[in-house]
Amino acid sequence: MITDLKKEVKFNSSYIIGISFISALGGYLFGFDFAVISGALPFLRKEFALDPLWEGFLTGSLALGCIVGCIIAGSIAEKFGRKPGLMLAAFIFAVSSLAISFSTWLAYFITMRFAAGIGVGMASMLCPMYIAEISPAKVRGRNVAINQLTVVLGILITNLCNYFLADAGDNAWRWMFGLGTIPALVFMLGVLFLPESPRWLMKVGRHEDAEKVLYKIGSEEFVTSTQEAIQKSLKGATSKESYRAVFEKAVRPAVLIGITLAVFQQFCGINVVFNYTSTIFASVGSSLNQQLFETVSIGIVNLVFTLLAMWQVDKLGRKPLMLIGSLGLSIFYIVLAYLLQNHLSAKLVSVFVLLAISTYALSLAPITWVLIAEIFPNKIRSAASTVAIVSLWGAYFILVFTFPILAKVLGTYGPFYMYAAVCFLGFVFVLKKVKETKGQTLEELEENLIRH
Repeated sequence: MITDLKKEVKFNSSYIIGISFISALGGYLFGFDFAVISGALPFLRKEFALDPLWEGFLTGSLALGCIVGCIIAGSIAEKFGRKPGLMLAAFIFAVSSLAISFSTWLAYFITMRFAAGIGVGMASMLCPMYIAEISPAKVRGRNVAINQLTVVLGILITNLCNYFLADAGDNAWRWMFGLGTIPALVFMLGVLFLPESPRWLMKVGRHEDAEKVLYKIGSEEFVTSTQEAIQKSLKGATSKESYRAVFEKAVRPAVLIGITLAVFQQFCGINVVFNYTSTIFASVGSSLNQQLFETVSIGIVNLVFTLLAMWQVDKLGRKPLMLIGSLGLSIFYIVLAYLLQNHLSAKLVSVFVLLAISTYALSLAPITWVLIAEIFPNKIRSAASTVAIVSLWGAYFILVFTFPILAKVLGTYGPFYMYAAVCFLGFVFVLKKVKETKGQTLEELEENLIRH
């Protein structure tokens, strides 16, 4: 049994939080692209004469790029390390954001949004994994949730920019997208100061380098016990991860849980609210300014409840928060669908949209990423994370591509009844299949997986 890491040891908390925040800046890029499309869509519909099919594809093209980005990130992370992958993600996003702002025809716009998705996909996989690998067990949940905090900050700041740019004329959307270059360059500079993941360094035989990083994180007792635990977990590992190994019998339960949670996080439907805020509120008669103001309200509520989740993830635990979130969303969606169906007050719609956002921000948003970052064994973490996050982005594409079509056929309210059913099924899955992981080291979680 691995017990050393549970002793009282000293950690360099400011250093750990600092490098966690720097690496989590990749999450800001994630949040930026989630939010920018919501503010830009009213302009893009006019610019490119979008019908529901093309609107869905334009929105979802980011996810297709994210799938490619995850696959690229997995290979780079194993061959060259986590740090070079983060650097490349920032560079791709910076270039593509600038290129989008100069789009003159639809095919070019979609191609550049696909390219931006590659950068976002790489960051979405590497940032949580990196943070999990450099964080001590007792603060790992909080630190991985920092990534979600930067996602939320990206959403809020981008929504504010969209709101203030709305009166800049028909080309306002160009400024909305072009501003994404700034955080991408900041992220790229920040990555220069990050250490490499000690778990990756030990996996490739660079034990002295790993030891130096671990000494920056914690005391000698922490360093010794962590090294022993990592070495034990890496016995039999190869220098190159195999995707076939991801589905071996011993690890298959964790992988299937990771994939299901990733897909559930998207099929729960909340990203329809983030991406199509203007469509939802237009259906109850809100003006363009009111629609953009609602995106700002969503961003503020999202931030507040993400902070609450960071406070509770290592206290209340992962499973209780997931159960609260999935059941709560199911209930709120039913009410929201009823309000939209009967064209009731936009203020009432706003209340239940914000209740849904707050519930998601407290639960499924951060906790899914925490679980994906920590439930996979060291030997297959990169490959397994790739499989899970590719599944997540595939589900995101299906979600945002189908919403405009479903809304046209069923009415704006119709899809929310479907999302309510998915959330209830997710509640049952979490209740029966997901185990609590708080307070355990990555190596202890691996031992428990093998034992069961």
